[in-house]
Amino acid sequence: MDNPGTIPAAPPPQPLPETTLERLPHALRQAAARTGWDSLVPVQARAIPYLLAGRNMMIQARTGSGKTGAFLLPMLERLDPAKPACQALILVPTRELARQVWQEAEKICGAEGLRATAVYGGVGYGAQIEALRKGAQVVVGTPGRALDHLLKRALSLENLKMLVYDEADRMLSMGFYPDMQALQRYLPRRPIHTCMFSATFPDSVLYTARQFIQSPEFISLSADHLHVSETEHVFYVVPGMDKDRCLVRLIETENPASALIFCNTKTRVHYVAVVLQRFGYDADELSADLSQSERERALERVRGGTLRLLVATDVAARGLDIPSLSHVFLYEPPEEAEAYIHRAGRTGRAGASGVAISLVNKVEKFALEKIGRDFKIPFEERPIPTDEDVAALVAERMTALLEARLRQRDKLQTERSRRFTSLARSLAESEDELPIITMLLDESYQQSLHAPVVVQAEGEKPAAERPKPAGRKWGRGRRRR
Repeated sequence: MDNPGTIPAAPPPQPLPETTLERLPHALRQAAARTGWDSLVPVQARAIPYLLAGRNMMIQARTGSGKTGAFLLPMLERLDPAKPACQALILVPTRELARQVWQEAEKICGAEGLRATAVYGGVGYGAQIEALRKGAQVVVGTPGRALDHLLKRALSLENLKMLVYDEADRMLSMGFYPDMQALQRYLPRRPIHTCMFSATFPDSVLYTARQFIQSPEFISLSADHLHVSETEHVFYVVPGMDKDRCLVRLIETENPASALIFCNTKTRVHYVAVVLQRFGYDADELSADLSQSERERALERVRGGTLRLLVATDVAARGLDIPSLSHVFLYEPPEEAEAYIHRAGRTGRAGASGVAISLVNKVEKFALEKIGRDFKIPFEERPIPTDEDVAALVAERMTALLEARLRQRDKLQTERSRRFTSLARSLAESEDELPIITMLLDESYQQSLHAPVVVQAEGEKPAAERPKPAGRKWGRGRRRR
């Protein structure tokens, strides 16, 4: 797209009326009956007419809202079961979601002769390659593994008709952007019907979307009007003595591009900032004790995108206008109810989406619920992620990062790596050496996702343009967010 800015949040210029189950084509009604649906949920009623019409859409719908059916049902009309080739590619951020969407695709599309397969990392290639070579028409996969199959020529997109980005906000936050860019090179040089589904549309998603979808129209299922501006209000009930660990788990799960973390006192601000720094996050603090120059330096880092987490008191943060702030965390409820509006208002600005997350103990929960009643704020309570949940999510991200790095290596680098094959095998087979492997994975993960952004000095050439020492073959490092 020619416009270098974000895609405007505009409703469809020629809106289509909602549909009902009874108005759908015969094949779609049959598929709905097989899945046990007796009616369409709102996202399906709104989105299906646009997808049947082949219009490029960006649709805001929460996870669990029925969006999978919204993009799978139209495929029964748009795809040709007689042609054994990939005609629909659905890109998702995790292997769990790939499996879920694939199972739903089998249920909805299988009886109509459309074969579906899931491709994702962490498992062998054999069964996936076999399914692709048999001509699965619907391919569900993570960007990295889909790219692997394209490189191996097991997957071709020459016959592609539909391209769906599911949970686009998570895909971008998990660092799949380089893989998605690489995938673009394999798309046919003709218009492809493209849709992007996301729970939220922060500025980062809107900015990046222009590279992957041409002239999209917007629909939001979060309000009665068509718009993408929304702030989610979420809270977690956590043990008082475990708040710091719970905050770390939430930051790891949410993986915010940038966030403000509010505390009630400067002592607590310092404590939380130190905890986050000790855990390896790029975090800084903002309180009344800091000098004006120190405060300005921290704020400039946030505004410039080189500081992810800023811990602050209400006094220090009052009046701040930080664009593209995706998350606000309330480490404890404010002492004055009106301060919640001030804190939550730091995100979801200028038409963007945001998330305000509160951590409360059982006593603080009552105070937060009163704020919700007084200001008519629809709070949503969620269970705190467990250590196992975080470990599974981190494993997904790490697998994607490592597979992407492996694809970037040239023949000489691959040959050099073979020196460590025997060592890698012996380490993997020995329980005593497991700490070495976990240490290497942890350091690689922290460097890839949590290391501070390095600011290029004025007048300094980018690293890619600097002369390399003679006789060395340098790989291309990539910062991922």
